[in-house]
Parts: sequence; C-alpha cells; structure tokens
Amino acid sequence: MKIAFVGKGGSGKTTLSSLFIRHLAATGSPVIAVDADINQHLGPALGLDEAEAAELPALGARLPLIKDYLRGSNPRIASADTMIKTTPPGEGSRLLRVREDNPVYDACARPVELDDATVRLMVTGPFTEADLGVACYHSKTGAVELCLNHLVDGRDEYAVVDMTAGSDSFASGMFTRFDMTFLVAEPTKKGVSVYRQYKEYARDFGVDLKVVGNKVQGQDDVDFLREQVGDDLLVTVGHSDWVRAMEKGRPPRFELLEEENRQSLRALQTAVDATYERRDWERYTRQMVHFHLRNAQSWGNERTGADLAAQVDPDFVLREQMVATA
Repeated sequence: MKIAFVGKGGSGKTTLSSLFIRHLAATGSPVIAVDADINQHLGPALGLDEAEAAELPALGARLPLIKDYLRGSNPRIASADTMIKTTPPGEGSRLLRVREDNPVYDACARPVELDDATVRLMVTGPFTEADLGVACYHSKTGAVELCLNHLVDGRDEYAVVDMTAGSDSFASGMFTRFDMTFLVAEPTKKGVSVYRQYKEYARDFGVDLKVVGNKVQGQDDVDFLREQVGDDLLVTVGHSDWVRAMEKGRPPRFELLEEENRQSLRALQTAVDATYERRDWERYTRQMVHFHLRNAQSWGNERTGADLAAQVDPDFVLREQMVATA
C-alpha cells in the first residue's frame, strides 16, 4: 500500500509520517520509507544522527542506474537515456516489490533499525550548492515517481512517502500514485489552506484524501478542523512527550508512545488498509500514461530527442500478481 504525507511547511507531516512508519514496523509489516521533501528530515525523525543522514545515498544521483534497471528488456524504450520521470512500465520492464532485494534497493536504500524492526529508507537527497540557480527540486523527486510507477505492492506491504510541502506535490503526477494521502493540518486558517488546494487539484483524479489534525490542544481545535474540512478529518494528534524526546535525539521505545496517539496511528492504518479492496490498477496505469504523455509533449520529447509517446504499451496494465522479469 502506498501512502503519502502532505501538508504545509511546519505542519508536522515529517513527524507524523515517521510515527506512522514506526507504527507499521512495530506490527511486523515490511516498510519502505521515502523522504521526498526538500528539507530531508525523515532520516533524523527515524533516529539517524546528522552524520548518518548525510551519508544516505541520494536517489537523484543514482537515476541512471534506476532507469537502466527498470527499463529491463522493454522494446519500447530505446535506451535508459530516453526514460523520464513519468515513463510507464510495459512488457519487459522490471518491477519493484516491497519485500524483495534488487539493485535499486542495494544502491539507494539503507536499513534503519527501529526498536525490534527494520525499515528501508530512501531519500531524494538535499538541494546542493551545484543545484542553486540551475535546477528545481522536482528534478530530484522524479526518481521517486519513476520508482512508484514500477512498484507492485500488496496487502500488508507499505511504502510511505514524506512529500514536499504545500501544493508543490502537484508539479508532477506523483500525487496520483498513492492508495491514501494524509494531509497534516494544524487548527489554523493557514493550516487548512493547503487542504483546500489539495482537495481542489485532486478532485478529478480519485485521490483518497484524509486530514490528520496536528498540534490539537482541545475541543475548540477539533471543532475548528471539523468545520473547515468536514468528514475528511480522520484523527487528531495532540502534545506528545514521546515526540519531544525524539526531537531531542532521545526517543524512548516506541511502545511508550501515549496511548491516545497510538490509537490515532491505528486509525491511520485502518483507513489505509480499507483502500485495498478499492484498488483500481487500470485507473492507476491510465493516470500514469496520462501524465507521461503530458510531460512528453511539454518537454520530454524535446529534451530526449525521442517520441516518448511510443514508450506507452497499450496492452499493459500494472497489476499486483505480475510475474517478475529477470
């Protein structure tokens, strides 16, 4: 199951996504955690120190390897150089699975120990000095989109992505790649403004969107959020001494997280798991193709010198039961 955490900067989405990752790992489920935010704080939120976080391999820097592996023997893709962030899989493409080992994970993922469990962490990589003035951050998140396009995940398997802040997620088609999107909102007008943008942009794409109220201090805050977002409000999260200790670099064992907040995390998982029966792989593939054709026409054909529409395999539908390609 693919889950996105979005919200305005400072809403606490990285903290909430890290708590959810810890919760899923504590249940024994396999988890891939992805930091696709420009600020790159997910690693420290999962307990890495600054030096360890700085040594994480950047997905963007390994894009040629990722493209070459995912291309496989797909005859519609002339070379890895003609693949762009939206290139969809087809017959002969290699697919990624949550539980497997593969060259992409070997190069781009690192294990992170969480109490008695381990998750795989992948990061887009920070904005570097070489990027200043010449690149946008979406050039880095393209590697995440390409991996999600080729990811076949099943029930009780989770890929959790900490997305870039605000409505920047709509700069690509990546916002359609998720079974569930959790929008983290504070009980303020600014806190719910991103929700309104997200709701409007995602309206025509069948995006499952739920609001997680964060930094809630009382019933008045709950009432405000309910008034602003209605039934999209799933749960609220209040003050946490556990989180405060984690932010100081001294997290207790996760089992000591406050019961009220543990209940909220269980509610998030229940909401995610409920989407399994509604999965529509044909729509998922169709949306993938839609954004690929838009990107091809807008900039991809000119940049690669190829007709990227020819990469679309009209008979291919990504499905959970697909047999792996060697």
